[in-house]
Amino acid sequence: MTKKLDYHFKPENLSDRIAFSFTKLLRFIADFFFAKRYGHRAVVLETVAAVPGMVAGMLNHLKSLRRMEQDPGWIKILLDEAENERMHLMTFIHIAKPSSIERFIIILVQGIFFNLYFIMYLISPRTCHRIVGYFEEEAVTSYSEYLEEVEQGRLVNVPAPKIAIDYWNLPTYARLADVIRVVREDEAGHRDVNHKFVKLIDEKKPEDINIEEDDVKTVSKEIRNSPH
Repeated sequence: MTKKLDYHFKPENLSDRIAFSFTKLLRFIADFFFAKRYGHRAVVLETVAAVPGMVAGMLNHLKSLRRMEQDPGWIKILLDEAENERMHLMTFIHIAKPSSIERFIIILVQGIFFNLYFIMYLISPRTCHRIVGYFEEEAVTSYSEYLEEVEQGRLVNVPAPKIAIDYWNLPTYARLADVIRVVREDEAGHRDVNHKFVKLIDEKKPEDINIEEDDVKTVSKEIRNSPH
């Protein structure tokens, strides 16, 4: 199912404005360091993008154990998201081939962001899910810009790495542009899921996540049902 690529959730309250401002700050930093080096940007940012799902999944897992209550489906979806983002990284390291400096930056950024996001999630899961929703909005924008550079011939449309062909079940002749499209589709799905999490938190109806047709299950179902 194709997601709407230009969707943006307009901030409605202080929590949303904090999430949006935090995201824009990180976007500014990424633009400053990487400009149009989109492959290298993807490598570093995907290491960040894979953190929230793992942290939130872990904390919801521990909450389920602590309260001795069944999780309504959040853990599986969040861990699916983390794994999907990790596979984005595994794909782009074959394309961008990060330098030693970039690998050091990854270690530094991950260490800072993991601890920061962990503390923030303990304080306000709502704000954290909104942050991820905004992160993914920016990711969709970045991958659209990356795709345009490739389609206009300003970046070489290299063959897709085998890991990407296997993971997304792409044709053997797939190219970089095909990889960017499926990654962008993933990011749009994570965007919608995390904005939906915020809605469920606001409505205090986390059990709604079990509804089979709910949009919040789309990404998890797609990942489970794919052949990789």
